[in-house]
Amino acid sequence: MKNRPVNVLCFFLLALTGMFAQEENPRNYRFSIEEAIEFGIENNYQSQIAEKDVQIALKQKWEIIAQGLPQIDGAVDYQNFLKQPVTLLPAAAFDNTQSTIDIVEEYFDDVQRNDVPVNAPEGFIPVRFGTKQSVNATATWRQLLFDGSYIVGIQSVKTLLQISKNAKTKTDLEIKKSVISAYGNVLLAEESVDILEKNVSTVQKNYNDTQKIYENGLAEQEDVEQLEITLLRLKNNLSRSERMRDIAYELLNLSLGIPVEDEVMLTDDLDALAMKYYDPAILNKIIPVEENIDYRIAKNSAESAQIQVRLQKAKALPTLSGFVNYGYQGFSDKFTFLNSDQEYFGQSILGVSLNIPIFSSGMRSARTQQRELEYEQALLDLEQTENDVKRQINMAKSEYEFSIESYQNAVRNLELAERIENKNQIKFFEGIASSFELTEAQRQLYTAQQEYLQSMLDVITAKAELENLLDTRSYNDEN
Repeated sequence: MKNRPVNVLCFFLLALTGMFAQEENPRNYRFSIEEAIEFGIENNYQSQIAEKDVQIALKQKWEIIAQGLPQIDGAVDYQNFLKQPVTLLPAAAFDNTQSTIDIVEEYFDDVQRNDVPVNAPEGFIPVRFGTKQSVNATATWRQLLFDGSYIVGIQSVKTLLQISKNAKTKTDLEIKKSVISAYGNVLLAEESVDILEKNVSTVQKNYNDTQKIYENGLAEQEDVEQLEITLLRLKNNLSRSERMRDIAYELLNLSLGIPVEDEVMLTDDLDALAMKYYDPAILNKIIPVEENIDYRIAKNSAESAQIQVRLQKAKALPTLSGFVNYGYQGFSDKFTFLNSDQEYFGQSILGVSLNIPIFSSGMRSARTQQRELEYEQALLDLEQTENDVKRQINMAKSEYEFSIESYQNAVRNLELAERIENKNQIKFFEGIASSFELTEAQRQLYTAQQEYLQSMLDVITAKAELENLLDTRSYNDEN
């Protein structure tokens, strides 16, 4: 019974350890290609950064708008003269009367109590004004009445926000393309490993059978050695493909925005995915160039440059602002500002300020001309982007069309290579074909297999590239 508390404590420690261990275990995911794209757009690091940029732009939008709205500031100042300043008054300013003499003596007594030397220059009286301590509390209301720069800033808010939204859209499209490519590379790596494992198994059996035939004196040693060379080469390729598969999974995890140690299972296979992306009809799709995301981004840049021209011109206009100030002041030789009988004196000011730019020695004109030249550059870049987008679309269609043709040829080449390898294998064991002919047929088959796998991946990535260029999506504010 004495050990019961210790046992309970150990139980809870083990339970907590188990909970933390579970948290550290890698998570498991299952994705189709559509699910992977959706997950990647939502969780990829670059996508999250781009989304933060949109949120920052929304805050900047309100920051610009708020500059023209009322601004209220408050201030409280407390002063305590550790050594009050002394002012010298000319004695001739006082009448030679008894009341004046009393006032002067009282000033002298005050000065002495504050440790101020009384040996003032002849003809002057040392005095101090005010109290040792004071409190001043004020509140100021400021309002911008007219500012050309503010008006232009309000007009630029929409463009500023659109720039960040288009950047987010561009990021999403790039993530979509990278996820498709990474997904396809994983499937390619998996298929390569499967095919190489089957090839190794087939060649291993051929090698074992040929070794036995050789041992019975019915085959030459060269036949055995030729098969051994092929077997070693296949095993080496298999080992490399297994390592490339691990790297492909890590790259897929990065594109999805999940830790590289998490396990991902893909529900699509390479053949099915290639058929899904086998769509020659997309070659006939046409979109207005103005809806391409690269063109929209270039247009945003031109609009931003135009706004900078307007901003520089607006700086030549006058600015008008107004303010209202209201406050209280309290004075005392001791800290009595929290007492109910402390007296405070009110004050208030109403004012306006007009600033008129008159002459800048040509500085404003030079800045405006710089912005105008930058705007002209942006228009040239927009025109170049328009032509470049057309070229990219035409090239992407050509690449996709070529990938389809290559895939069709690869399918036919694989059928022929399998048939040739099978015939040569039969001939070899019947003693009609040499080991060199069998090896050559096998090498041709292995090349056709890799070209077939690569052709499927090329179809997938080429269509993904073309889809990106033809995609007219825009940022969804509901996100």
